[in-house]
Amino acid sequence: MQYTARRWLATTLLLAAAAAAQAQGKPPLKILVGFPPGGSADVLARLVADGLKDDFSPIVVDNKPGAGGRIALNMVKNAKPDGQTVIVLPSGPMVLFPHVYKKLDYDAVKDFTPVSQIARFQFGVVASQSSGVKTVAEMIAKARANPGASSYGTPGAGTLPHFMGVLLEQSSGVSLNHVPFQGGAPANNALLGGHIDYKFDVVSETAELHHSGKARIIAVTGGKRDTQVPEVPTLKESGINMEATAWFAMYGPAGLSGEALARLEKAMVKIVRDPAMKDKLVKLGYEPIGSTSAELAAAQKADLARWEKPIKATGVQLD
Repeated sequence: MQYTARRWLATTLLLAAAAAAQAQGKPPLKILVGFPPGGSADVLARLVADGLKDDFSPIVVDNKPGAGGRIALNMVKNAKPDGQTVIVLPSGPMVLFPHVYKKLDYDAVKDFTPVSQIARFQFGVVASQSSGVKTVAEMIAKARANPGASSYGTPGAGTLPHFMGVLLEQSSGVSLNHVPFQGGAPANNALLGGHIDYKFDVVSETAELHHSGKARIIAVTGGKRDTQVPEVPTLKESGINMEATAWFAMYGPAGLSGEALARLEKAMVKIVRDPAMKDKLVKLGYEPIGSTSAELAAAQKADLARWEKPIKATGVQLD
């Protein structure tokens, strides 16, 4: 028994030493997520963490939900710029919040270092069965005939779907009645119950309703058709000069050293462009990107400019 115990201890020590040797030269990495476990940002962060295990060790995904992701963002903002603390988040806090909040406790450009855009996703313009609308042309004609009578629901004032509706109004010259709800589920129930005519929703969240016939996606907001609903045209194909998407990305604190950024950027480009990872992202309803740091910075700059006008048009200002 004593010999067996010693052999077990020796084997354990050897395995630990092997693991330590394998991890040698790999810096640790903490990936913050500003939303609860199980959500889209969390799922993507854990996919990324799994993909990065050959380049970093150990890797910890740390959920710090609250304030629309701002709690986690401030933790990254105040972290050491050594490449060991990053965040995976949706684009809203980086391109919408600067226009929405009166006093934002971070600068979306100056306080962070872009690392890589992970994936893009688009929204669908969803019509209720009761609206009788099957195309964008019918939607516009109905809205022009009765200004303000057509309604669209969103998860709340100041959300991306809200501004999608405003951008559509600006792009088409029609007037729609915005109905904010306390979250996506109540808005969905209102659509299915015929209490609102339309809603804007992520395609992956609405595709099942579309395919079952409970609602109809009449257009998608991106630059090309969505593989989940390939029969549905884009808004541009429908005659509306509008294109808008959202995305998930990785950021580090400002002042990230060149060596740390290069390591993170190279690893992210490699894993997101890997066929196996691309397949996983597509199945989740995303368009894989795997951009460079410079490409993410350019995308953020473009979207900051894109959303300024529609957001100001709403007059929405949050504390």
